[in-house]
Formats: sequence, C-alpha cells, structure tokens
Amino acid sequence: MSFDSPVFLFYFLPVLLILEALIRPVKAKNALLCAAGLIFYAFGELWALALLIVSALVNWLFSLAARRRARWAVPAAAALNIALLAVTKYLGFFGEGLALAGLNVNLPAIVAPAGVSFFTFKGISYVADARRAGEDCPKGFFAALFYISFLPEVMSGPLTRFSQFSERLNSRSRSWTDAAEGLRRFALGLAKKLILSGAAASAADAAFAAGAALDARVAWLGAVAYTLQLYFDFSGYSDMACGLGRALGFKCAENFDHPYAAVSITDFWRRWHISLSLWFRDYLYIPLGGSRRGKWRTAANKAVVFVLCGLWHGANMTFLLWGAWHGLLSALESLKILDVERWRKNPAGRALSRVYTLLAVCMGFAMFRAESVGAGFAMIGAMFAGWDFSHAGSVLLADTLGGWTIFALALGCILSAPVLPRLKERLGGRPAAEALCYAGSLALFVLCAAALASGGFAPFIYAQF
Repeated sequence: MSFDSPVFLFYFLPVLLILEALIRPVKAKNALLCAAGLIFYAFGELWALALLIVSALVNWLFSLAARRRARWAVPAAAALNIALLAVTKYLGFFGEGLALAGLNVNLPAIVAPAGVSFFTFKGISYVADARRAGEDCPKGFFAALFYISFLPEVMSGPLTRFSQFSERLNSRSRSWTDAAEGLRRFALGLAKKLILSGAAASAADAAFAAGAALDARVAWLGAVAYTLQLYFDFSGYSDMACGLGRALGFKCAENFDHPYAAVSITDFWRRWHISLSLWFRDYLYIPLGGSRRGKWRTAANKAVVFVLCGLWHGANMTFLLWGAWHGLLSALESLKILDVERWRKNPAGRALSRVYTLLAVCMGFAMFRAESVGAGFAMIGAMFAGWDFSHAGSVLLADTLGGWTIFALALGCILSAPVLPRLKERLGGRPAAEALCYAGSLALFVLCAAALASGGFAPFIYAQF
C-alpha cells in the first residue's frame, strides 16, 4: 500500500481521519496512529514489519543508556543500525566487490524491506536526541515505536528529528483549518505524483530504453524528463507526508525548497532532500570535523559525505558515481576552484551559475537513472556528442511526445521554479484566493482519481530506498 493507491485514498485514509477526529484523549489518538502506521507498513512484508519493531526495541534499549549520558550508546546504536542497513541492502553488492578482488565469497542478495534506509536513520536520530534530552526524553518503548513507525514518514521520510516529534507527542492542538490545509497540501502532492511525475516518467522511460535510437535529442529528453520526474515524485510524496502530518496534528520536516532554482551545487543541497542533507550534516559531516580544520579538510569531508549519500540510495555503482559527482563539485566550490559566488557579481555570471547547476544536476541524474555505469556514460555522451540524428530517434520522439506529454513537461519546468509561492504571497491570503485554492485542490484530486481509474498507478521512486 502507498499514499497514491486506491485502497489508501478511498478506504484507509478516510477511516483513519474519522476515527482520529472522534477520539479525544491524546494517548488514545497516539495508540490509533501508531497502530495505523504498523498496519500501513505491514502491507509490504510481515517480516519487514517484524524487523521494524525489533529495530525500534533495540534503539529504545540504547536510548535508556543514552539518557544517562553513556558515551558508548550513540556510537553503538549508529554501528548497529548501519550494520542492519548494510546486511539488508548491500550484502550482495559487497559480494560482487569481493569477487572483483579475487575473493569468491557467496553472499546472498537480500531484498531490502521498504523504507529501511529511513527507519534506520530515524533510529540513530532517536538515540542521539535521547542523549541530548537526558531525563526529559520520554522513557517508554511506545514513544520509540510510534516515532519510527509514524505513518506519514515510515516509508520514505522526511527524516523528522525525534526532538521535534516528541514536542507534540503528549499535547497537541489541531484546528479544522490545519486539517483542511493539510489535506489541501496532500492533494497537491498527489497531483505532482500522478499527473506531472507520471507524464515525465513515460518520456524518461522511453528515452532510457532507446537503445540504437539514442541520440542527442533523445538523451536530453531523457535527462530533463527524469530530472522532472524525480523531483515531482519525491517532492509530491513529501507534500503528502507533510500535509497528512498536519491534518493529524504533527509537523513533519520540510524536504524541498525549489532546488532547480539553485545557483550552485552547495545551494542545491540546501534545497533538495533537506532532511537527509541535515541528517548527514549533523551526524557525519560535523563529527568528521566539518569546516573547522581548513579548506582542504572541509573539501574532503564534503566529498566523503556525498559518496556515502550516493551509496545510501542503493547498492549500485550508478548511485555511488552520482554521489561522487556531487561530492567533487561541492568540494571544488568549497575550494573556490569553482567560485560560483564570484560569478554571481554580474548578470551574466548569475545566469552562468544557474546553467552550470542545472547542467550538473541533469548529468548526475542521468547516471542515477541508468541501469548500469556503461549505460549512464552512454546517455551522458549522447547528450553532448550524439548529433548524428537517426530515423529511429525521430520515430521515438514522435511516439513519445504527444500533446499532453509536451504540455506536462513544460508545466513541470514552470512549476519547478518558485512560481506558486510567489503568487500566494502576492495574493496575501484573500478569501477569494483561498476559496479558489481549495476548489483547485478538489479538482486536482478528481483528476488524480481519474488517473488511478485509468491504470496510471506507479510506485514512488524513493520507496525503493
């Protein structure tokens, strides 16, 4: 089950919202929401649910020591959670690496449970926040289980810190306005996923499967379409999570701030998957020394963080190279070899900084999406050298770029810029504008229902991570 499945939208979610509204005591609401999160997660594999519960239990036991300021508790919890992640996601990958080194070790490739990358990182955050809070940290196991299995975030984040989550654990208020605006944002996220990301996905899939038809036109279509697909897929999920959290009285961490308006790779990562970026900053970059030990050490720390960020996405060399690419550019910006700040002192330089950032992001996502490293380099090579247009490429473009697909891609390009927030700010919360927003959200939900009825369902990309 996922947020954009008919079972969730038309059965699970309405029943949950009605029961949550009818129940008054906060503890009873928490019990309901915790049970809902576990049931939602159990629609995947029961063994995965058992693993999540055991993970919550082990992290809670570590938190008991962390609350008493035991220095070993946080490193031990981090090591155990990372070991769990390594076994469930990377065992087969490690076996392939050992085989390349001449060591034939038969390591099984385990099918990773959904969301394991997120709930293991939340486990580390829980123990670390317990150590900071000390005796003020909630003591019971239920708080750990509720946090790690929290319905809006259990599959694909955002990575809200336990310190933020616990603020609303025992007392929270939620007005009808909060519920309405939360559901409005949920509908907007659903539309991003089913309408914009879905249209971009059809173009990206065709381009990345082009084979002999691959030329510069097809390659650029694939790179741009996938860049839009990934953004609207994941930012749509994050909008749905944040909207659902608000409707239930919680505040989830924000994950996106129009990243394609960034002026550098450093700026891009302040806007893209923000909760993950902050997690790596607080739990890896700063412990490595951050920016406190000179510019070369700072650059090296950034490179390490991005390589590990790439590996976090999965056991594939394409993810590793994607992370290394962002790490390289971030390090070069840190060393002022790519002095983006200096570029931006004049209009031409500001335009150059945006072009450079978008080009770097597109190239990185072309590798990220590719089935293999070779296929990724073939796609990137065709983007810059594939000017020998083929008849097969023309046929592919004609078959792929129907009127709706072109319109959706153009609309996606427009909406990836901060157009809607500026429009909302200019309208200034006028009643007519608010009513129009709610009417538009309802219309979008109807369109999404029609898309689901026509068989337009596709899994969220980040569910695999």
